[in-house]
Amino acid sequence: MSNGYVYLVGAGPGDPGLLTLRGKEVLARADLVVYDHLVSPRLLDYAPLKAEQIYVGKQASHHTLSQDKINQLLVDRARAGATVVRLKGGDPFVFGRGSEEALALVEAGIAFEVVPGITAGIAAAAYAGIPVTDRSFTSSFAMITGHEAEDKIDSSINWPSLATSNSTLAFYMGVRNLPRICENLTKHGLDAQTPAALIRWGTTTRQEVLVGSVASLPQLVKEADFKPPALLLIGQVVALRAKLKWFELRPLFGKRIVVTRARAQASQLSSRLEQLGAEVIELPTIRIQPPEDPTALQQAIAELASFDWIVFTSTNAVDAFFAGLEKAGLDARALVANRICAIGPATSKRVRQFGIRPDVQPEEFTTADIVESLAARQQLVGRRILCPRANIAPKDLPEALTAGGATVKEIAAYYTVPDNTNADEVLGLLDQGQIDWITFTSSSTVKNFFAVVKPEALDTKVYLASIGPLTSTTIKQFGFTPAVEAEQYTINGLIEAILSWESSEKE
Repeated sequence: MSNGYVYLVGAGPGDPGLLTLRGKEVLARADLVVYDHLVSPRLLDYAPLKAEQIYVGKQASHHTLSQDKINQLLVDRARAGATVVRLKGGDPFVFGRGSEEALALVEAGIAFEVVPGITAGIAAAAYAGIPVTDRSFTSSFAMITGHEAEDKIDSSINWPSLATSNSTLAFYMGVRNLPRICENLTKHGLDAQTPAALIRWGTTTRQEVLVGSVASLPQLVKEADFKPPALLLIGQVVALRAKLKWFELRPLFGKRIVVTRARAQASQLSSRLEQLGAEVIELPTIRIQPPEDPTALQQAIAELASFDWIVFTSTNAVDAFFAGLEKAGLDARALVANRICAIGPATSKRVRQFGIRPDVQPEEFTTADIVESLAARQQLVGRRILCPRANIAPKDLPEALTAGGATVKEIAAYYTVPDNTNADEVLGLLDQGQIDWITFTSSSTVKNFFAVVKPEALDTKVYLASIGPLTSTTIKQFGFTPAVEAEQYTINGLIEAILSWESSEKE
């Protein structure tokens, strides 16, 4: 068997959006992902579902695997023919021991590629509003380890040079040795009043910044009980943070929000919430999959000409229906005899992507409004209506259409099944009172959420956000009233409702 290949990939300092395009590309090829403590779990979603994942994180005084064992793991799995992605926080070659792993691969005759990442010294500083260079203050920048190898007899850090360089100094892993670092710098000539900052969990929504001077920062750390991991920045540029601070000013900064949408659809909501500063935890609750028996969908497609209307209530329904259409060797031209109703702008947009303009898009998304909109366009009595929906979709819409005189054929075009990914994490955070919001985008997400999380696990400090009346009704069935309900029953409407609530709370 020929050897596999190893990619040493820099994952960036925490914000999953800072992964490079090349990093994302090679993750999509992985058979195995070996990842560190500071790597965002969201990046693992870029790997194939079949890819194995092995955590080898290192924290203070606790190493999951020693470096030698990590090296051997990479070699062994590559020799077995696997494509291995070694996902490392920051950049592999900046205090990441990537060179040690690369040398082990060279000695074993394993081919590899280094994919650089954005290092914390630059990214965490930028997210804290601190430019590492500025022509008014300094034109040089130094990156130094604050935690040298334990077996070193003498420090390799040139303290006199650093203290007198006028450079911005970035010390990685420097919290524990902060007093010694400050002492060495001032002893060799650095002004003790030089501005200094510690950045904890830089670039993430947990980011904390502690600002002082070289003289005062060690005491401030004790008073604040400031813990690693953190980056230490020293230099006059730190003073610019007062004007350039931007990341923590985002409207949802520091809020921890659970997104219960199906994993395949969560990205739009999750990414938008993250752009607004929130920390997002995806608890999919449901997974979308094709029906085990597609006969009903196939039969409906074969009888398309007999239907007056096709009513699409979700983007999932649109995707499932057109997938069935393609499987039957047909395309949008097969719908020439049908009128189309799309519920909601997202569903309407998805229908348009298949080259069809919906005949009806109700302004409101309630059952009564849908029936009224259809009846206004064409008398319902005697009309045949096809409703491709989820297997667990509420019956109120087909029942109301039937009551209006239509003949309704409801088929399960797709199935929603429970998905409890991240359930343990969410339960733990709820128990610690560390969840701010839980978002619900459909009745099925509500039902599946409470199948995993018992209602008594929620306290009054957790706010529930609903995308619309039907979802709110289901939430109320479990004994809760949503703090907010979207005025426009869309993802953007849901986000606007949360923003409005948060804004009013700050006033």
